[in-house]
Amino acid sequence: MKIKEIQAKSILRKYKKIDSWFISQYGMNLYRGCTHNCVYCDGRSEKYRVSGEFGEEVIIKINAIDVLKKELDNIKKKTPFKNSYIMIGGGVGDSYQPMENKYELTKRTLELIYNKKLPISILTKSTLVKRDVDIIKKINKTTRAIISFSFSSVDDKISSIFEPGVPPPSERLKTIKYFKNEGVFCGMFLLPIIPFITDKPSIMEETIKQAKNAGVDFIIFGGMTLKDGRQKNYFLDALKKTYPELITDYQTIYRGDKWGHAIPDYYKTINIIYDILTKKYKIPKRIPLKLFQDILSENDLVIVLLEQIDYLLKIKGKKSPYGFAAYSISKIKESLSELKGKLKDIRGVGPTTEKMILEILETKNLKYYEKLMNE
Repeated sequence: MKIKEIQAKSILRKYKKIDSWFISQYGMNLYRGCTHNCVYCDGRSEKYRVSGEFGEEVIIKINAIDVLKKELDNIKKKTPFKNSYIMIGGGVGDSYQPMENKYELTKRTLELIYNKKLPISILTKSTLVKRDVDIIKKINKTTRAIISFSFSSVDDKISSIFEPGVPPPSERLKTIKYFKNEGVFCGMFLLPIIPFITDKPSIMEETIKQAKNAGVDFIIFGGMTLKDGRQKNYFLDALKKTYPELITDYQTIYRGDKWGHAIPDYYKTINIIYDILTKKYKIPKRIPLKLFQDILSENDLVIVLLEQIDYLLKIKGKKSPYGFAAYSISKIKESLSELKGKLKDIRGVGPTTEKMILEILETKNLKYYEKLMNE
């Protein structure tokens, strides 16, 4: 393992639009690189420009707390703070990877965010997060906290192959139960599902069943991407050692898509299974409205609900205009309340979408959204 300490110029990253997966406008990577070394991790892709041998080398932003404090102060002084969860954890480094034991950047970040009275969302594969239960509970009481854990399945044996540097799924499930008992909202990010290995209906059902038993508030689902280059080569080399009979199947569904996506028909199949199982076990497919209804601005609330509706329709194989409408609204500087008589002038907003927007503005809810979430 190689460690490189650096002085970071910036930590907080503001997104171009609100992220409806995490209900977040801001994110951060306290560490760059990750010794969890998950075989499928797309952080290994050249796209993310993580130098060195991914999985073995980690960059530590040792001045992260000082930089983050200045950035949070500057946002509040110079520009309006966009109300949302602050996302702790990123695609190029788990904030609770083993380095955190020594450097405690995540712990000190939580203390800073608590003092700033901001809500947080954490995504991790590590049970080390239990160390910070006291400060997380304080944040949850003052604003709100969500802790999510990433899984590819709940099979410990499969996890030992594809997630060699993290606690087994059985321990992650225990940690979910622990935080639920402490009154903290928890989610499962069931992603990536590993093609032909953890996407089998029986394995997916066992995963969702155990998540339900652990008390998760939602399950967010996604298929695996394999970007050409370092990520794909590393994964296929590992696959040849453990499941060599699947190489041809992978070549069939991964055909060099720019973003590493498999063919659309594959995702349609696993989405149908996920949709059926989450309905069976009555688990929300997105972060529920009650967890962000009172946090977001009216424009962002509309964007998130329209994007969630768009997702809920598309996993059922239906077409949806709502994602495009949400994107158009994200480009508007005025509040939607100021545009009530001109909503149909927004690209992608027709009579039906207009009615939805007006209902959200009036009630901070949407009956059609609730219906889809419960289907």
